[in-house]
Amino acid sequence: MTTTKTTFDYRSMQVERAREDVLLVTLDRPERLNAITFGTFDEIIDLCAKVTADTSIRAVVITGRGRAFCAGLDLDEASTLESMTAMEMMYGQEHWAAAFEQLYGLPVPLIAAINGPATGGGLAIALAADIRIASTAARFNAAFVRIGLSSGDIGVSWALPRIIGMGHAAEMMMTGRFYEAEEAYRIGLVNHVVDPSELLDSAYETASQIAGNTPLGVMLTKRLLASNVDAGSLRGAMEIENRGQVLATRGEDFREALSAFREKRPPTYTGR
Repeated sequence: MTTTKTTFDYRSMQVERAREDVLLVTLDRPERLNAITFGTFDEIIDLCAKVTADTSIRAVVITGRGRAFCAGLDLDEASTLESMTAMEMMYGQEHWAAAFEQLYGLPVPLIAAINGPATGGGLAIALAADIRIASTAARFNAAFVRIGLSSGDIGVSWALPRIIGMGHAAEMMMTGRFYEAEEAYRIGLVNHVVDPSELLDSAYETASQIAGNTPLGVMLTKRLLASNVDAGSLRGAMEIENRGQVLATRGEDFREALSAFREKRPPTYTGR
């Protein structure tokens, strides 16, 4: 990766530097509860490519404008699905899924600051995050099944049981019922529940703690978590860990981290 000047111009999202090394992405269709359009998927793919190319970004925070996080696919667009041929729907489905695969594959941590309802595709965005912080106004449901679809869409059936376990995932996906913030916390769907006024500050604090570690160390940690959650054996998991540790000790940032720890001072990392 190389450091580049990153510019963003999207119709359904606002993107800004919240901190020097933290990018804030705000889903920005409040009049539609930040519902996703087909164009949003293209914007997600573009956003992920730009974040990947810019090594000055150490974490991404995603939230919603107004009273919702994201209400899923816009119903006006969902109504066009029935007129598509099976082939058209397959091509579309694979493209939409690819956008979420890019979210999961971001090289830096993604933190969801969930300010309100996260339903259907909004739940999927929250699940793509590495860390989920919810306001007391947040609520969640797998809305797909409520409109005649399977709840297995854009990665939900893969991520949800890994996060909350098979039993809770089965209930959530088959009933489509809403889970309020406190219940979401109890079953492990979110890491923290905070007052709405504290939501972004809490997300930024978590991002700052992450940015206090070496870029390579954080990247390797994110990758091995994604890989080892499905590891077939302890030996296989340790093989990935061992290679990561060897790589991590080869750079200047490793030496800087040790020096700063010994000298009780803040480290200065260069990404080398």
